[in-house]
Amino acid sequence: MKVAIIHYWWLSNRGGEAVVSALAEIYPNADLYLHVCNEDTVKSSLPANYVGKINTTFISKLPGARKHYQKYLPLMPLALEQLDLSAYDLILSSESGPAKGVITRPDAVHICYCHSPMRYVWDMYHEYRSTAGRVVKALFPFIAHYLRMWDRLSADRVDHFIANSKFITSRIRKFYRRDADVIYPPVNTTEFSHEQVRGDFYLCLGQLVPYKKADLAVDAFNKLGLPLVVVGEGELFEALKARAGDNVTLMGRQPFPVIKDLLERCRGLIFPGVEDFGIVPVEAMAAGAPVIAYAKGGALETVIHGHTGVHFHEQSVEALMAAVQQVESGQFVFAPAQLHEHAAGFDKSVFKQKIKNFVDKALSQA
Repeated sequence: MKVAIIHYWWLSNRGGEAVVSALAEIYPNADLYLHVCNEDTVKSSLPANYVGKINTTFISKLPGARKHYQKYLPLMPLALEQLDLSAYDLILSSESGPAKGVITRPDAVHICYCHSPMRYVWDMYHEYRSTAGRVVKALFPFIAHYLRMWDRLSADRVDHFIANSKFITSRIRKFYRRDADVIYPPVNTTEFSHEQVRGDFYLCLGQLVPYKKADLAVDAFNKLGLPLVVVGEGELFEALKARAGDNVTLMGRQPFPVIKDLLERCRGLIFPGVEDFGIVPVEAMAAGAPVIAYAKGGALETVIHGHTGVHFHEQSVEALMAAVQQVESGQFVFAPAQLHEHAAGFDKSVFKQKIKNFVDKALSQA
């Protein structure tokens, strides 16, 4: 059986790339197709047993593609349709940017693992447009209109959808009018220990971009006066550094060993944004840390209120402060071993077995 894995772009390692790497572990002979990539990053992230070929679409040959790939978004549907996948029996597409719109053999099986329908043309369209530059803001309505039509029609080329959370099944049903099974993304929970002595600081970890709401955490802890460590880089870094009190430490981007140590020692993880799934909360629980999370998106599926963390129901400073104070007052007591055990249900080994079972069933029904 010849297998192809289609992913949108691979320039850094995030949740989507973790999924593709795990798929490559299951199918080490599969050929990988990307619009654009950093080949060194890709090769170092793929499993040691991977022997497939890494291919790119014509997007990668365009000027400045690795830096300005998003500007070539209108050409990506065309690029996908130029890929000759007639030799492949199984196609696994990883969708968040354009990936699923490939043309396959009539008898091939196409399974799409959907992290989310493209946010910038669907549910977050107005947010993305409002923060864009003048030229993009003027042109994007026409580009997005075309992309929506193509995105919806290309969903009909997929035989089976897998969503990365129940939260995403609702988006798939809304925008594509398709049902999807849920298989949660792979998390390397065994890399974390829950046995370290916990410190007195809270941790906020992730990209410093508006929708992640790190500003909410900084403002809340400025008022609480409790220690907060913020790890991550992004457009809000300087603004957050300027408004942070003496009790708030911004560390910028950090390597995994530092992040691992912080997760294993923090008093709790602050997770104020909305994520489709959210790998960081699962990593925190694997490290024995409870999660204080906004009650929307994937956090409702991974964080159990009162058992593995605390939910707050409004993205406001007051609501986040109240949730932190519940932990500080001892209203909820969390056992690191139980948190670690809960996180193990999202381990990469679980993901791989569920994907194998799903593919075997899909092939048997073809």
